[in-house]
Parts: sequence; structure tokens; C-alpha cells
Amino acid sequence: MEFGVYSLTEIMENPKTKQKMSVKERMDMLVDMAVYADKAGIDLFGVGEHHRLDYAVSSPQMLLSAISQKTSKIKLTALTSLLNTADPVRLFEDFATLDLLSGGRVEFTAGRGAFVESFPLFGYNEKDYDQLFEEHLQLLLQLNQHESVTWKGTYRSSLNDAEVAPRPYQQQLPISIGVGGTVESAERAGRNGCGLTVVMIGGISKKYKPLVDRYRNVYEGNKPFVAMSGHTLIRETEKELEEDFYAYYASYWDHLTKQGIGGAMGAARSDLEFVTSKESTLFVGTPAQIVDKILYQHQLFAHDRFNAQVDFGGQPLSSIVKTIDLLANQVMPEVKRML
Repeated sequence: MEFGVYSLTEIMENPKTKQKMSVKERMDMLVDMAVYADKAGIDLFGVGEHHRLDYAVSSPQMLLSAISQKTSKIKLTALTSLLNTADPVRLFEDFATLDLLSGGRVEFTAGRGAFVESFPLFGYNEKDYDQLFEEHLQLLLQLNQHESVTWKGTYRSSLNDAEVAPRPYQQQLPISIGVGGTVESAERAGRNGCGLTVVMIGGISKKYKPLVDRYRNVYEGNKPFVAMSGHTLIRETEKELEEDFYAYYASYWDHLTKQGIGGAMGAARSDLEFVTSKESTLFVGTPAQIVDKILYQHQLFAHDRFNAQVDFGGQPLSSIVKTIDLLANQVMPEVKRML
């Protein structure tokens, strides 16, 4: 099994210090996170794409290009690239360039996002949400397979034997689709031979099994690839968990609620027993508890990668590093030994 870490890049006040980073400080932190994860032996680093002032990154490929020059082994991706509102040709060329710069360490993860600001920003209509994603995905897949493309669609100008350059360092970019909980999106990933990246938010992990099963049932390609992702905070003791998790998680949910997409946090202090249980989708616990969670999920999903969102809620780098250290040095070796 592979292990990844990622950030959605939100810029939030640290609930403990009441301090808030500048955009520059946040970007520098993300580079430091990636460099640290690379040295720790983590397999993948990802950043999300948003077009809002409360998030640091609107162009993951730009930030990942900087990271590619400071790292040597870690794979790089956006989690996720907003394919609805991006020109697939420009996007493919950007990631092919990044693949060349990194020596073949790039993956492409397409998603639709939780916010809708990018639609008016780039001249698209939100009501065409699903049709845009499907059309852009089909063009992206063709661009990945062929050096020159002839193509005609509804939302973009046609291509006639167009050369698309540069070609990536790899023969083709690995392409996955990010999914929150919609079975239709999982089916789309399977039908198109793409990988599936599932982002779990709250509740029990078993509820995502029908989605992963459906993906495998309809998969058409060489080999299905499933990644499971979730909020992750690892500490050596229960006391440390209580001190850190609730403050940062409450801050994260407060931020989402103010943007109109949150709700009840779903994790009171009295819930620590459930939060740290193997059934919970939250990867919060001691190294041993996290190992149990991942092995339990592997029985459910037989997944190929676990992605940890390690910096939610305005955490400082020192807090994030604790999680990465325990993930790399205690969780990863034990999971790999058990599997």
C-alpha cells in the first residue's frame, strides 16, 4: 500500500494562538510540508485547487512545480484539479510540463470541487456542471493517449489534428477521479479506466463500500486503482489527541459553515472513543489505532493507497510534522508488514 499526504490549502486562524498566516507564509509552509514528507518516505503529496481568498492555491501545478525542484522521490498531484472549468488542453500541457520537471512523478486527479466560484470566473455556466466535466474528461483522456488530436465538442472549440506539446516524461499521466460520495462519479471513473480517489468526511467508512464496489464492477481498463482519503491527526497519547484534535477540527468546521457548506461538526469531546475506533472515517488516534483503521478499511475496500489530510483547522507546521512523523515511522511500516 502507498501513503500520501495532502492539503486543501485553506488559510485559517490557529485556534490556539489566534494567529493567521499570510498567503506567502501558507505557500511556504506547503513547500516545507512536501519536502518533509519526501524525506520521510511518503509516496504522494497533493494540494487542492480553489479560487477564493480563504485558500492559498488556485493553480496546483504552479506550486507543485516549485516543490518538484526541492524533492526527489515523492509523487505529485492536485487533489483535485477542477476539470469542469479548465481548458483540458492547457491543463494537460501544464501537468505534462510538471511531469518533465519532476522526472515522471506526476499524477492527475480530476474533481468537481465543493465551491462554484470558478464557473463565472472562467466564463462557464454552473447549470452545465456535469456535462462540462464529462466533455472535458473525454478530451483529457484523448490528449493523454495521442500526440495529435482531432476532436469536436459542445463547450470548446474543435481540434483538427492538433499537436499537443510537450508530451509527459511518463508514457501517459496516471489519471484518477476524485469522489465525495456519488456513485455516478465512481461509475464514471470505472467506465473510463481511471483511478478512484475517495474523500471520506465523517460517519462510518462502511458507507463508502457500495461506491468502491460499483467502481470495480464497471471498471474497464488494465488495473483498477483505489485511494481512500480522510482527515488525519496522529498522536502518541489520548491526552495529546484531546488537546489537539477538537480545537483544530472545530475550527475547520466553523470555517466551512461560514462558507455555507458545513453543518454540525459531528464530533463532540465525548465522542473520542468513536472517533478513534476503526469504524470511523476520521483517521484520528494513536499509531496503533490508525493501523487498525487502515487494515479494517483494507478489508472493506482492498485499496491501493491511503491519503492523509494532515493540516486541517489552522495547524502550525510543528503539529503537522508530528502526524507525518508518526505516519511514516510507525503506521506505514506496520501496515505494510501486516499486509
